[in-house]
Amino acid sequence: MFRAAVFLVVSVACAPLAFAHHGGGSFDSSKAVTRTGKLVKFEFINPHSWIYFDVVENGKVVHHRCETRSAHTLRRSGWTPEMFKVGQQITIEGSPDRNDPQSCYLSTIVLADGSRMDRYGQYVRPKAAASIAKAKSRQFSRRPTGEPDISGDWAPEQLVMTDPRGRGGALVPLSTVSQYKPGEGRIGAPGGGGGRGGPRLYGGTELTELGTQQAAKFAAFGVADNPRMRCETTSILFDWTFDGPVNRITQNKDTIEILYGQMSLKRIVYMNQARHPATIKPTRAGHSIGRWEKDVLVVDTVGFLPGVLNAPVLNSDKLHIVERFSLDPKTLTLTREYAADDPVYLKGQYTGSDKVQVADQSYVPDTCKEQGLIDFSKESAKK
Repeated sequence: MFRAAVFLVVSVACAPLAFAHHGGGSFDSSKAVTRTGKLVKFEFINPHSWIYFDVVENGKVVHHRCETRSAHTLRRSGWTPEMFKVGQQITIEGSPDRNDPQSCYLSTIVLADGSRMDRYGQYVRPKAAASIAKAKSRQFSRRPTGEPDISGDWAPEQLVMTDPRGRGGALVPLSTVSQYKPGEGRIGAPGGGGGRGGPRLYGGTELTELGTQQAAKFAAFGVADNPRMRCETTSILFDWTFDGPVNRITQNKDTIEILYGQMSLKRIVYMNQARHPATIKPTRAGHSIGRWEKDVLVVDTVGFLPGVLNAPVLNSDKLHIVERFSLDPKTLTLTREYAADDPVYLKGQYTGSDKVQVADQSYVPDTCKEQGLIDFSKESAKK
């Protein structure tokens, strides 16, 4: 994909880093192209999807492709792979790639039946509307043992751009987009400093000398540095809300299972253990033990593999995270507060919070494609 502050940075300040998030630095947002051709393939994948189509130019068939948002976000916006029937005529509007004239950053697509979908717009079908209505009808309840029932599918509120084509404006929560004029919202640079001239803070803390050095070298779009580019989990903090995934929680007698829509990460929270085992095999999910403090689920996790906590901040095997999940019985909003300690990379605690709601779509395992070099001619030539 965030703690609350970081989420706000993405939502408002650096919203149009949608370009950056998808490696969009190669696209020229100051220009627009429109192309009409026959659909060859639609890759409905994470971290971002691709539409392949053929255009007849000067009597010759030329292969094109355009990048769009992640499968998580498209699915929750009403898009489905079934809409994209191979061979149908489509019209694409987007920003051209500076280096590849046959590639673009999709703003709008018009399908053969006249359906029009903007990059940051909603395409609500009857089935999607029914799912939303069902989600809203859920009521607060408790399990027979007394604790809140948090089982079910959960997702952060969708972010949409005030320019639904994705060519300007800012990312804002879906529930607030009607308050803005099309394209409204200033594109700002992401912040993170502790005030002018002060040390830069991440999650409210400074980094150690080693952490600062590693952060400065971190390549956000590098396959070697960024786990997302390799279809690997970033961290249990980052992937919970980033890019709008639908997650699933299942409460059992002695465990709570947490499935992430992002990278299909699976966590098991052991509710019948007071301490972590003496020996733990390190993983990106770590080893979690939980307890209820009144209506708050407290989850303590250790045993992490070294990796990325939240780019560009790294984590070591000394990482220790405590999460506190609380459910608002009126709004059915599940809030997670967290604090992370890592003496190797963090001077203090990395803290924050995020929120998820009853999901408007069901959980599905993640489908992701590594972001290495693509042989475009081979990919788009298959029909």
